[in-house]
Amino acid sequence: MSDFPWLTMLWLVPAAGALLAAVVPAARPAAARYVALGAALVTLAVAIVVAIGFEPGADRYQFVEAHQWIPAFGAGYTLGVDGIALVLVLLTAALMPLLLLAGWHDDRTAGAGPRAAHTYVALMLVVEAMVLLSFTSLDILLFYVFFEAMLIPMYFLIGGFGPRTGDEQARQQRSRAAVKFLLYNLFGGLVMLAAVIGLYVLTAREGLGPDGGGTFDMRIVAEAAANGQLGAAAPVLDALFLGFLFAFAVKAPLWPLHTWLPGAAVAATPAGAVLMMAVVDKVGTFGMLRYSLPLFPDSARSYAPVIVTLAVIGILYGALLAIGQTDVMRLIAYTSISHFGFIILGIFAMTGQGQTGATLYMVNHGISTAALFLVAGFLVSRRGSTLIADYGGVQKVAPVLAGSFFVAGLATLSLPGLAPFVSEFLVLVGTFTRYQVAAVAAAGALVLAAIYILWLYQRLMTGPVREENAKLPDLVPRELLVVAPLLAALLFLGVYPKPVLEVVDPAVRQTLTSVGVQDPAPAVPSANAGKEPK
Repeated sequence: MSDFPWLTMLWLVPAAGALLAAVVPAARPAAARYVALGAALVTLAVAIVVAIGFEPGADRYQFVEAHQWIPAFGAGYTLGVDGIALVLVLLTAALMPLLLLAGWHDDRTAGAGPRAAHTYVALMLVVEAMVLLSFTSLDILLFYVFFEAMLIPMYFLIGGFGPRTGDEQARQQRSRAAVKFLLYNLFGGLVMLAAVIGLYVLTAREGLGPDGGGTFDMRIVAEAAANGQLGAAAPVLDALFLGFLFAFAVKAPLWPLHTWLPGAAVAATPAGAVLMMAVVDKVGTFGMLRYSLPLFPDSARSYAPVIVTLAVIGILYGALLAIGQTDVMRLIAYTSISHFGFIILGIFAMTGQGQTGATLYMVNHGISTAALFLVAGFLVSRRGSTLIADYGGVQKVAPVLAGSFFVAGLATLSLPGLAPFVSEFLVLVGTFTRYQVAAVAAAGALVLAAIYILWLYQRLMTGPVREENAKLPDLVPRELLVVAPLLAALLFLGVYPKPVLEVVDPAVRQTLTSVGVQDPAPAVPSANAGKEPK
């Protein structure tokens, strides 16, 4: 099974699906949607095949495909997955069919002609293909190309499709949000490009690669970095590390580079916003684990306290601003800033529990954010307003919608028994062993999360029914088909996260080994310490 190019199929299927959906006759928008949905389901099937064939205790990178791409520069078409990449591939592949179903009629908001549906679903699939290629790439240049290229289809999804598109002011807001998204991320990518070139120069100077002329193969570069063979002074390596980190921190987003996210999330359709926050932004945190730490271990250890501090600020900042929001979509966007702070905190705590929790958090955040944002989108599409003050009493007229929102909200505040609790607990425990103050400060966000979620639910769903909300319909079968798997996944991973942890933990241990750190010894010795065994 490993001889078949499964990882190529993983991105090629959605890319081909996008092309087919785009060439469907203009008079048949429903056919374009079904083609896209079929491609997404086939992609999910390929991802499941890869997951079944993956062996957590075997080689770190599996299903490896290696072919020459640009031999003159040592760049190759090299793909492979470890446990961290695998769970993110599964998250992406599982979410896409649900997002296409959730946004089944989102193209109608564009009012942009007969091919709006074709364009919308094709852009969604193109983003999926580029994200999957980014997760599976083992070549630094190949990763960079698609890390940047995915910005273009996302730009058109944000700027071209969204709620209230017939309103001129809304169109201008979407345009500004899309441009801000693009400029922030392009600038981060340009900084990273300089670092990629600098890293290649180092590999060429040290004679790395098959012909000794330099390489972009991250496995070779990471091994050389771990053995101190890159031959550069610490300030040079620090500069390269910061170049990579800056691009990943913009996309993640890490405070204070987060300001593009709330506007983009509000401007896009709910499905497009979930694609951005739950999938595309994960490429940033994934890049920190895959590239920033193994390629620059000394720099990562040196800058870890600074990054941990910024992550804690982001956790508290996002939670506090969420409390003060009057727009339901903007509120949920600020919760994501807080949650990404937890992910980055776990990564740079440099402990096994912290990084395992951070990886699990990427998965759980994708599921919980998708559930909360999509249910909120279903509500907004019925009422036509994102203002919290326009609602009230919804649970009396749409109890299933309100109940789904409540469960998704409880997952967002990390209630025990739901998936995000396990990952957040691991992050906090892993952080506490190295950075006690940071862990305690981050734990304060648990209280803030309870405030912004429960208060939001109270204002939206409880109280007397406003006259404008008296005839709001409940979830229809298509919407239930979207919400039910997400809520089921939150419950399942909340009580049984073992399948994900078993896949992730070996890769995390190997990452820590490459960085040259070990988990701290327990601060309190056990009662049997120092005693002779009987």
